Amino acid sequence: MPSPQIIRSPSGEELVVLPRAEYEALLAAAEDAEEDAADLAMLDRRRAETAGPDGLLPAEVSQSILKGDSLLKALRRWRGLTQTELAEAAGLGQGYLSDLEARHKQGSPETLARLAAALGIPRPWLVSAEGNR
Repeated sequence: MPSPQIIRSPSGEELVVLPRAEYEALLAAAEDAEEDAADLAMLDRRRAETAGPDGLLPAEVSQSILKGDSLLKALRRWRGLTQTELAEAAGLGQGYLSDLEARHKQGSPETLARLAAALGIPRPWLVSAEGNR
């Protein structure tokens, strides 16, 4: 990479002259950085929407939600449990858990509290995450 040329304007301002290819590469890198920053901002907003008062969700859970999984399904997978295992641990039927994960049904606060306990997560992650179950 050739060294850029630095010139001084009549007013004393320093100007940098560089090859067009390098200029275009800098523009492309800046655009990529802007896109990455926008993606991170979206991820942070999504995490904030789904986080309970006890803090943010684990990154793997947020990524799963961004891919379209329900919060409950993302949490179950993060814990490495099958639907049957989680349903048994929470005292629920597997079919009912499937409906909760698919967002066909919404569990009562008591049911969500039992699921939170079975998942070993803070209760507010599920109970206060309206619409993200």
